[in-house]
Amino acid sequence: MTASFLPPLSDARRVLDDVRARGYAVLPAAEVLALAQVEADGLRALERSWDALPTDDYLRDGGRYRSRRHSCFVVHGDQVQQASHRAHWQSLDYNALHGGMLRMFEPVDPQTVAAPAWTSLLRGLGQWCSALHGMQPWYVEAHQFRIDTADGIGRPTPEGAHRDGVDFVAVVLVGRHGIKGGETRVFQAEGPDGQRFTLFEPWSLLFLDDTRVIHESTPIQPAADDVPGHRDTLVLTFRAGAFQGDD
Repeated sequence: MTASFLPPLSDARRVLDDVRARGYAVLPAAEVLALAQVEADGLRALERSWDALPTDDYLRDGGRYRSRRHSCFVVHGDQVQQASHRAHWQSLDYNALHGGMLRMFEPVDPQTVAAPAWTSLLRGLGQWCSALHGMQPWYVEAHQFRIDTADGIGRPTPEGAHRDGVDFVAVVLVGRHGIKGGETRVFQAEGPDGQRFTLFEPWSLLFLDDTRVIHESTPIQPAADDVPGHRDTLVLTFRAGAFQGDD
C-alpha cells in the first residue's frame, strides 16, 4: 500500500508569500470559500455539472478515461467576461503528447458559468495573479476534468510532469469517488527540490506559479475490484497578454 502524504496547507494570510517563496501554495476548502466569498452550498451546486462532461476524443495514448469541458474568460480587476468559444492549444514545448493540436471541446455549461460561485472564484484568483505580477487582464482557460477507472486505470496527466505555458495554474479538487492514487507532485523547474502529497478534501486548491514549478498527478485505480471510480477537478490557467496561440 502506497503512503499518502498530507498537503502543506497555507491560509489566506500567507498564501501569496508561500507562492513567492516556493512557487506554489495549497489551500483547504475553507480558505477557497473565503477567496470566492461564497457558502459551501454555492460550490457544491457546481458539482453536478461534472456528471455531464463529454468524452475527450483527443487522447493520443488511446485511452477513454478522460471527460472534459473547456471555456475561456478574461478577468480584469472585478470584471469577469466570458470570451468567444475557441479551441484549446498548447505548444509542444509544454505538452509533448498533445501539443501543436487545436482541440475543440464542448464549452462549460452556461448554468455553471452563470453561477455566482464560478464568477467569484475566477475573480478571486485573478486578484491573486495581479497581486503577484501586477494589475492587468488575465486570459483564463477553464477546464472541467473527470478521470475515471472504468478501464482499470485513469491518468490525470498523461503528458507527465509538465508546465502549462501560462503564468499561474489553479488545480481545484472537486471530488474523489472510489479511487486510490492521484498523488500530486510539484517540482522546481530549475532545481532539485520537489514535494508530493494527495488532495482529498473537496474544493481544496493547489495554486502554482507555472514559470517556476513543474507538476503532475499520478494515475488512479479503483479502490475496490470491479467498482469503477473517478476523480473530478477544475483546472484554471491564467496568462498575461493573450490566450495561448494568439501571440
